[in-house]
Amino acid sequence: KTHRSFVKLSFILFLCRSFSESSDKGWFRSLFVHKVDARKDAHSNLLSKKETSNLYKIQFHNIKPECLEAYNTLEAEVQKRLHQDQDYPCEVVGSWNTWYGEQDQAVHIWRYRGGYPALTECLTKLNNNKEYLEFRKERAKMLISRRNQLLLEFSFWNEPLPRPGPNIYEMRTYYLKPGTMIEWGNHWARAIKYRQENNEAVGGFFSQIGDLYVVHHLWAYENLQSREDTRNTAWQKEGWDANVYYTVPLIRSMESRIMIPTKSSPLQ
Repeated sequence: KTHRSFVKLSFILFLCRSFSESSDKGWFRSLFVHKVDARKDAHSNLLSKKETSNLYKIQFHNIKPECLEAYNTLEAEVQKRLHQDQDYPCEVVGSWNTWYGEQDQAVHIWRYRGGYPALTECLTKLNNNKEYLEFRKERAKMLISRRNQLLLEFSFWNEPLPRPGPNIYEMRTYYLKPGTMIEWGNHWARAIKYRQENNEAVGGFFSQIGDLYVVHHLWAYENLQSREDTRNTAWQKEGWDANVYYTVPLIRSMESRIMIPTKSSPLQ
């Protein structure tokens, strides 16, 4: 009897294996395989603002410590000229030096109104501008390294606009697991309402070119104590803890920079 039962069980397992291996659409495999609905649009189109065609560029420049002051002076002069020249479809959103985080670092965010065509037009004109090329040569002598990313802004965040100071700024950067950007956006579309009472939310961006699945949240505070108080207040609001709980598993790693605006920065 035991032998007959073993034979029957072996035959059943054989049939199951045959069905499951015969086709990816076999009835047995379909019981266990999770089906993912196909997306009808790119994530960038689902998450970014439809009413604008803004493209952003963020630059991270690591500067030789002895050159930081000269670098800031040179960068401010070039930014001013580009702002005044209407022939260039770009503008500086903000410029900072990192206070806590990676030291001797400058961070710049540029806006290109008109998207990729505006970026291409601007780069073409700059590459034919002898004065700008000389600036780049001079700047290169002051740098240790540099990197950049092209970004889009989340539809549910504020557009970063000039503001008076004095303020300190925090850039919180999240490196997400691939495929989780939509889920991140869905949670933060609700979470952002908990962080706007004190006007601290400046801008939210996600990468398009460069390191991918990267999110940057930019916040403004009067000082470090104001930052602490504002963040603690958020935890007292019903619903904030749930948003944190559901977004943490989406993150591979994260970092925080506390930044001081340069004298020429529109965000003070």
